[in-house]
Amino acid sequence: MKLVTAKEMQEIDKKAIEELGIPGPVLMELAGIGLFNIIQEEFMPKTENRKPKTEIGIVCGKGNNGGDGFVLARHLLNIEAKRKSRSGGDEISAEVFLLGKVNEITGDARLNLNILLKAGYKVTEITTPKDVNLFKEKCVGTRHSMSLLVDGIFGTGFKGKVEGIAEQIINIMNGSGIPILAIDVPSGINATTGEVEGACIRAAFTGTMCLPKRGLFLYPGKDYAGRVSVIDIGVPPYLWKHINLELIGLKNLLPYRPDNSNKGTFGRVFILAGSTGMTGAAALTSISALKIGAGLVRLGIPESLNSILEAKATEVITVPLPETSEGTITIEAMDKILDEINKSTVVIIGPGLSTHDKTKSLIQKLVPKIDLPMVIDADGLNNLNLDLLKKIKAPVIITPHPGELSRIIGMSIPEIQKARIDIAKKFAKELNLILVLKGAPTIIASKDKCYLNPIYTSALAKAGSGDVLTGIIGGLLAQGLSPIDAARLGVYLHGRAGKIASEKLTNYCVLASDVVEVIPEVIREIENIGL
Repeated sequence: MKLVTAKEMQEIDKKAIEELGIPGPVLMELAGIGLFNIIQEEFMPKTENRKPKTEIGIVCGKGNNGGDGFVLARHLLNIEAKRKSRSGGDEISAEVFLLGKVNEITGDARLNLNILLKAGYKVTEITTPKDVNLFKEKCVGTRHSMSLLVDGIFGTGFKGKVEGIAEQIINIMNGSGIPILAIDVPSGINATTGEVEGACIRAAFTGTMCLPKRGLFLYPGKDYAGRVSVIDIGVPPYLWKHINLELIGLKNLLPYRPDNSNKGTFGRVFILAGSTGMTGAAALTSISALKIGAGLVRLGIPESLNSILEAKATEVITVPLPETSEGTITIEAMDKILDEINKSTVVIIGPGLSTHDKTKSLIQKLVPKIDLPMVIDADGLNNLNLDLLKKIKAPVIITPHPGELSRIIGMSIPEIQKARIDIAKKFAKELNLILVLKGAPTIIASKDKCYLNPIYTSALAKAGSGDVLTGIIGGLLAQGLSPIDAARLGVYLHGRAGKIASEKLTNYCVLASDVVEVIPEVIREIENIGL
């Protein structure tokens, strides 16, 4: 599923209308019908015997979002009229509110407003404080109780801060306690960035047209969108084939595991990790690589930590290496490390290594010599710079959090967070590598592809979580997945494992080791649903 900016969606709509000849009113009609179907499926009573009344308030702005609302209103009011004429029942009731004057509406929205009015249906204008109070009374007054509110105030082109009557209406809707269905995007969200500068609809459900918008999956917008459903409005997919940002897709990505195999079949991983006080990072990375299916893992660590890691990670082969007086791996370990790499199929560098001068010197001289697929994380990245990353010839995946990426590319963390998708795409292309920008959401970018992981949880905001992700990606890479596939499957598995662990233990209590333990449940889940 592709994700689009507001501008990209406007261009797709324009091509559908001008190049294919799909009339704008047809797109609007299909949008309204899609919203009508969502209401029937998600908000209408499911029992046949009882007929509780569903009262729906549809709040429309003056643009095309309001036009979608007018189409929805017509279908709801038509079905209300049919039910009354057939059985005398009144299971559904819909009322339309317009933030503005009827004579201010133009274009396709005006066409559908006219149809609504000519059919004899009422539209209540909201233009004064008195109108606002009447709307409030209808939403939350003692004599009235809406079952559902529909937000059609602003569309994907909205930017900035909601003010005036629209702000008052949004606050009333949010404070009513009534579920809200948002049309395309909740009013108040920047559809491209997810930014919210003021009042914003807090939706229970968003019906978005044609393609999901970026802002529905980026914070803080994601917090306002609720469940997101994509409505097909008849636009052919070739009009968006050029869009290179997608939600993670997993079909057929799990590595095949033939029964007539041995540990060598599933790859040999060499991990360079750990320092005094950071044995947990080394252990979590190596155990995760094994848990995800790598055939064999060797762990290179400072020699004084060998006995600790042998106890922590009993299934891992430890490789004690020369160390500094501070308990970090030193440049004198170079030859032994290269010998280990020659026995391997994948290399992981970084978790818990430290940035000791001699360790940094080792990493800067070692990395350009490696011709195997690599995953570089944490102190592996902290010991490198932009120029050294550009010199790497081997396939490489880097997994920075925003702070680590900030140091590498010289941009502030707020700048990165504000445009994390475009920045990840830019530097993945510039460095010719796979960039996994960790966070909410995690972005996976290569020189020509980009994916967003919609699954994330605060349970993963804990020390050691990134080490688990690094091990998972390295273990998948060892089993033969391409770097981009290993990265996107690894990020999904990690996010989903965090979700499952949080359901069992709460978001507060999940440890990184708990995430490792539920990896098999995610694998089974993927196998069962055939992804």
